[in-house]
Amino acid sequence: MQIVTDRGCDLSPQQLEGLPPIHYVPMKLTLAGKTYSSGEDLSSEEFYRLLEETGEYPTTSQAGTGDFVELYRRLAQDDPEILSIHISSGLSGTLNSARVAAGMVPESNVTIWDTMTLSAPEGWQVEAAARAIKAGWELKEIIALLEKVRNLTVGFFTLDTMKYLVHGGRISHLKGLLASLLNIRPVISVSKEDGRYVTMAQERTFRRAIQRMAQEVIKAYPQSRKLRLQLIHGHNPAGIELLREAMENLVECEWLPPVTVGAVLGAHTGSSLVGICAGPAELADLLP
Repeated sequence: MQIVTDRGCDLSPQQLEGLPPIHYVPMKLTLAGKTYSSGEDLSSEEFYRLLEETGEYPTTSQAGTGDFVELYRRLAQDDPEILSIHISSGLSGTLNSARVAAGMVPESNVTIWDTMTLSAPEGWQVEAAARAIKAGWELKEIIALLEKVRNLTVGFFTLDTMKYLVHGGRISHLKGLLASLLNIRPVISVSKEDGRYVTMAQERTFRRAIQRMAQEVIKAYPQSRKLRLQLIHGHNPAGIELLREAMENLVECEWLPPVTVGAVLGAHTGSSLVGICAGPAELADLLP
């Protein structure tokens, strides 16, 4: 069985060590008049450097049906069993493109999975599936594991500016304008009901938003004394250290290596993003 995912998935190099290959459907990003294939000819680090240097707004295009058809056909030549794990259908049309493409490649047997999230929370599900495949699990067992990881995992993020979210159409321009005028920093998550962004809190300063984010994590796991955590950022190492300190003042922490948000997501959030992926420490016991 082979895994396909998208560039909405963020995994640290350490998480990928020892795993079977993970195949990414190509996603395009245009910045300062040049188009890149995210993760292939543009690294996250290079993207944030260019973002700062150019001062321009990047644009992205989701993976199309043809991109999936090409990838599925190529992979099916080696193994027709494909598990395609993707960014929330509430945030992107990527999953629908995958579903249409699967029907156009009869030589493959594609199972589509909606993570109902993005970034590191999506990455946790991809990692879980890869580890299960390596351990020789059957498909039904892997799907059951993915459902457990999806249900037990939450993600939160905040940003020091909402201009990229507004420009990318990820929130209404009216809300973005009001937040800018009122100097509000939102704490944002993804709803488990519909897979769309939901504002959990609003604070007047970035530092207070980071502190509030830590509190929201604790609220999500009121019975847990120890949490499995991963810090997420665009290009904001100082911000994630503030969040690390805030979490360690509240709960016992089991840290995964921090992860940098990839260019396709970073195009809609900018370099200031600070976030966290969280689950109970027992979640690790579910993984093969």
